Parts: sequence; C-alpha cells; structure tokens
Amino acid sequence: MLLAIDSGNTNVVFAVYDEMDRQRGCWRASTDPHRTADEYAVWLTQLMTLQDLVPDDIDSAIIANVVPATRFGLKTLCTRYFDTDPLTIGDPAVDLGLDVRIDRPEQVGEDRLVNSVAAFASYGGPLIVIDMGTATTFDMIGSDGAYEGSVIAPGLNLSLEALDRAAAKLPRISVKRPQTVIGKATIPAMESGAYWGYVGLIEGLVTRIKAEDGRAMKVIATGGLASLFAEGTDIIDTIDQDLTLRGLLSIYRANRPSPAA
Repeated sequence: MLLAIDSGNTNVVFAVYDEMDRQRGCWRASTDPHRTADEYAVWLTQLMTLQDLVPDDIDSAIIANVVPATRFGLKTLCTRYFDTDPLTIGDPAVDLGLDVRIDRPEQVGEDRLVNSVAAFASYGGPLIVIDMGTATTFDMIGSDGAYEGSVIAPGLNLSLEALDRAAAKLPRISVKRPQTVIGKATIPAMESGAYWGYVGLIEGLVTRIKAEDGRAMKVIATGGLASLFAEGTDIIDTIDQDLTLRGLLSIYRANRPSPAA
C-alpha cells in the first residue's frame, strides 16, 4: 500500500491507498517543525489501527512538502517505521510529467505542482486552480497541461490574525458567510469584510486573469475554505478537495520503481 503525505504550512495530511487506488484512510495533523519521526509514528500508527491497517501494510510512500524544517522528520518516518524510501516531489529523479513555463520553476510550491497535475488529468485545460490555504494561490494551467504562472495572496486566516494583532479593539472572529454586506455592529462588519472582501478578491483576480489570458478557463477550487467561498460566487466551476492527494497518487504510479526481476 502507498502512504501519501501532503505537508503544508498549516496541516500535514497522511493518506493510505491500496493497490486498486482506493483510499483506506486519511488523517490530518497540525504542521509542527519540531515534531519528530517518533512522534509522527506513535500518532499515525494508532490511527491506522482503527482502519485495520498496520505498518507492514505500507510498502511505498510519496511526499510533497512546502515546509523544509519538516522534511527530515517525514522522510525518517517512512524509512524507519514503514521501511520504505519515499519518493519526494522536487527530487530531480521524480518526473511530474508537467512542463513548468515560468522564469523560476524551482520556486513553485510542491503542492501547487501536484495540484496542477491532478487538475489537468481530471478537467483538461486551460484552468485556473485556486488553493485556499495559508496563502490563497491562483495557478494557471495551459491547454497542454503546462504550468504557466500564478498569483499569490495572503490567506484569509492569515489576514485575520494580522488584523487581530495590529488593531487593539478588534476581536478575533471566525469565518462565516454573513447574510448582508453592511454590518450593524463591529463583529458583523468584520465578518462581512472578511467574507465578502475575499469573494471580491477571488472574483476580481479570476476576471483579470481571464481578461489578460484571453482564453476561456475553467476555475477549480480546493483547500479548507473553498466550499464556503463557493457559496458566495458563481465564478468557481468546481470544488475538488482531493486534488493534492490524487496528484500524489498519480505521480507515484508514474514513477514507482519497477518490480525486481
């Protein structure tokens, strides 16, 4: 079975797939650069037992990681506790099957490249893939599946944290969809600014990207807040929460070592 690991700025997601590409389990932990391989193993193996899985079931692994400080712990987890050397996105030996047509290809986040692979395989191109995580990213995929550029904006939760720190009289709020744009008190006003302001950001950037590009582009959204914001706009065509894991699965299948003779 395959252990797929998506290590982002906020969360690390672990998923197990069997030989028929069926997901047998999926678990999420907060990203902590100080967490050791031993700590990951205690937490993950206990959760695996709830799905009738044991470490010996895992015979391969793949990692996408945008937090360099967690890389050693995650790779050690795979080698020490699952006895497998993981494929790592970003390693020159791992072929994504993706042409990256930007000035500095090495600067693109691994998760965004994986998303692009999965999105093109599922929806064709050209595409805009919006990932609403710690940052909100807009990635452009061409008609032939090439990665053609991006827009990066601060994520909503990051913006709210900055507002909470900088404005002494403004409270920390949760993200939800207000029924009206105009708030009649401080908290409803903040909720409106957070939600409808971000809807405006999404609509504005997608509209400008399409106008500049000149092609009709499908818009795919993923990430924790994607479903919430899709309620407030019709500019998003499809919500797909499994893009990164599905992309990791696809890349592994294309790069897996040949069985020994």
